[in-house]
Amino acid sequence: MLKQFKYIIIVPLSLLVSNLFSQEKDKNNIGTEVVNVVKPYSPTVSDAYKVKEAPSLNDSVTTSKKEINYNIFSVPVASTFIPAKGKATAIPKAKREKLYNSYVSLGAGSYGNVLLDFYTNRELNKDETLNINLNHHSSQGGINGVELDDKFYNTKLEAAYDYTDRYLSWGINGGAQHQIYNWYGIPQTIDEATFNDIDEKQNYYDVYVGANLNVDDYFFKGGDILLRRFWDRFNSAEHRAIIKPEVKFPVGEQFINVVFRADYLSGKFERNYFSEDELKYQNVILGGTPKYVLLRDDITLNIGASVFYKLDMEDGDGNGVFIYPDITASYRLVDEYATIYAGIRGDLVQNSYYDFQQDNQFVSPTLFITPTDMQYDAFGGVKGKFLPNVGYNVKASYKVENDKPLYQLNPSENPANEEGYGYGNSFGLVYDDVTTISLSGEINIDVTKAFSLTANAELLDYNMDNEAEAWNLPSIKASLTGNLNIKDKFFAGTTLFFTGERKDLFTNDNPLATEEPVVVTLDSYFDANAHMGYHFTNQLSAFIKANNLANNEYSRWANYPVQGFQILGGLSYKFDF
Repeated sequence: MLKQFKYIIIVPLSLLVSNLFSQEKDKNNIGTEVVNVVKPYSPTVSDAYKVKEAPSLNDSVTTSKKEINYNIFSVPVASTFIPAKGKATAIPKAKREKLYNSYVSLGAGSYGNVLLDFYTNRELNKDETLNINLNHHSSQGGINGVELDDKFYNTKLEAAYDYTDRYLSWGINGGAQHQIYNWYGIPQTIDEATFNDIDEKQNYYDVYVGANLNVDDYFFKGGDILLRRFWDRFNSAEHRAIIKPEVKFPVGEQFINVVFRADYLSGKFERNYFSEDELKYQNVILGGTPKYVLLRDDITLNIGASVFYKLDMEDGDGNGVFIYPDITASYRLVDEYATIYAGIRGDLVQNSYYDFQQDNQFVSPTLFITPTDMQYDAFGGVKGKFLPNVGYNVKASYKVENDKPLYQLNPSENPANEEGYGYGNSFGLVYDDVTTISLSGEINIDVTKAFSLTANAELLDYNMDNEAEAWNLPSIKASLTGNLNIKDKFFAGTTLFFTGERKDLFTNDNPLATEEPVVVTLDSYFDANAHMGYHFTNQLSAFIKANNLANNEYSRWANYPVQGFQILGGLSYKFDF
């Protein structure tokens, strides 16, 4: 203890003396000093070594630990409680439905209606698939008050092969179609003695082949090709070839997509309606549509334009360059509940005999065909959801079209045309410059997972340049569609259509006729259709379809009444092929 006390006294005294000398030196020698660094400092880690010897404790106050012993006193308690072992609850799993790659459906009903559908989708391997589709619908006719044959026949076969891998996908497809229709819509001015001389039958034939390619490439994205031949019983023939490649290249952080288009159309009719002179047409449309896409938070903006060159290789009429806007924009106002959108678009539409026949099966094989210059279609609207299960879409548009085609009744009793379509029972085309204003709305309601409704309506107003009326165009259209599934066994659905009044022009070409052309008004009509069925098993089902439930005697086209109440029943079967 005495030794430690000496150390305690000497150390503080040494520190005090050192401090006094340091202060005196600082007062007498204030100045600058230069430090020359001869070698840069390179710190190193010294070798570490392990202390192997245990340190010796030389502490007089070190004491040993006191040993402590613990005793537990158990007291028994009387109890009848026995805890139950826990058991995990399993989540119920829905039964996995077996999927089949093929199905066939066959039905028959009133008016001799026959319906056949067949479809198969075969996976050849993980990258290749083959699809085959066959559809047939025919009727033996029997419309009340119709004197001529009103049966029809429509059969279509399609096949497609698709290949898909990580970097590209491509496919080829083709099909053939055969249709039989009759020009049974004879006006009342035709006497009964003339009926026996009318051959009202028409046959349509169509074959096509196409291909598509999608590439995961920086520049070339792919394209589509379509080749089609369409002809009829009267030696009318039409050929069409469409090629649409697509490229994409960067501009800053965004991209510009360009879709090119080469559209070739040629065809002929053996005669026109008023003489035996042959009708020919041959039009080529070349051009492209570049489009710049801008995405910013809730805003989507597409800025583009279409530039086309039209070449009439038959008459040389109307050749030139056509430029159209292609701009759309949308703004998400309230997430998924409200999105405002607007745009303006234009196009040079390649009209064809095939497209007209698909829309109106009673056209005559004497059509004058030329493209339509749709200068622009300006539109705007709002879409979204009122509620999580209620969607809506409201839209207004203003469209300007030059050379818009309109169906019009061909003149009746034409002495120069004794073909089956030359009695005022077929339709030709007239072209006019038309401005169309429309307002449309649609609402979708998912009442439950098993019941849904869709309703839409459209109001239209037409302003014609030359024609007195917008022939065969309605001013109002509406529809209501509902679908219902009951306990995975029953299913049902209904579709209601309403079409407003339309107008057509009746002309009598008989030299002895004195009446002037008469505007014919086609009444508005309402059509209700329904279907229901029952699943016997996952593979076998039965169905019933009913059309024109109200048995309305209306005309879709002038002088062409439709079948009344129709009912059809059949079976559907799923299988692996």
